[in-house]
Amino acid sequence: MKAITQDRYGPPEVLEYKDIEQPVPGPHEVLVRVRAASVNARDWHVMRGDPYVARLMDRSTFGRRAPRNPVRGTDFAGTVEAVGPAVTRLRVGDEVFGESEGAFAELVCAPEDVVAVRPEALPVEQAAALPLAGNTALLGLRHVRPGDRVLVNGASGGVGTFAVQLAKAAGATVTAVCGPRNTDLVRSLGADMVIDRTRTDFTASGERHDTVFDLVGNRSLRALGRAVDPNGTLVLSGGGTSRGGSIIGPVALIIRGMAASRFVRHRLVVLNAAPTAANLAELAGLTTAGTITPVIDRTYPLSDAAAAIRYMETEHARAKLVLTV
Repeated sequence: MKAITQDRYGPPEVLEYKDIEQPVPGPHEVLVRVRAASVNARDWHVMRGDPYVARLMDRSTFGRRAPRNPVRGTDFAGTVEAVGPAVTRLRVGDEVFGESEGAFAELVCAPEDVVAVRPEALPVEQAAALPLAGNTALLGLRHVRPGDRVLVNGASGGVGTFAVQLAKAAGATVTAVCGPRNTDLVRSLGADMVIDRTRTDFTASGERHDTVFDLVGNRSLRALGRAVDPNGTLVLSGGGTSRGGSIIGPVALIIRGMAASRFVRHRLVVLNAAPTAANLAELAGLTTAGTITPVIDRTYPLSDAAAAIRYMETEHARAKLVLTV
């Protein structure tokens, strides 16, 4: 089968589109023929082994000189081709979507508990855009209630576009922080107020919010705290931006957040957005109901995965990029 692989850390040029052996599903896994896969910031982090500290913190993903799994990609949508002997919920022929390592390929194996059935009304490209970004937004905003004031830093990115829609659907007043070329996009998704990050520092405005959802990691913990109501919640899930190699990058903010969580007045959450089939099914339901809509910036053929990641790194893609297989 064809797949996007790498044998060393580096820029998109290290990725190769080549033939590899077809994977075999384990007892609790399904084998999916991929029809679409989406690109996430996680993909360039793993591709580059960046930040370097991640190679020490997550040995299941990062090897010394290359990722443990040579095939890139996480989000996918496609058709079940085979199931392991312990699989009970899914069958051959099911249209599904989910999250698992090795999604930039014609076939991927995924544990049954991170795969959900794709509703017929949900286009395959939109289904592929949902898993990682949609699940992160869903879990980061579970606590939001009607009337809350929610600020999303990084509102035009993959997670951010879902977060704006989910917060608005929960009845919140939403402030979106993004770059100047994306202000119209986030307004169209329901943002009540839009802050151009190049002109205004939201942490210095004096405005406080019930929830600040940080998806960028470009502000200090103290600065972010100034934007949170004393009884509010700061959610950290910043992926940072590629600068060609960093020692600690956005992980520094996460570590500081974990250390400070017991000593600040507001609630501080370092988000661990583990996927589940139930969350994916909920996201699919929200999409088919029209509550949220996956926003797709561009699509590329699988063979152009390197170009897609390069675009994400250099142009700061709006919302999601999708590879078609």
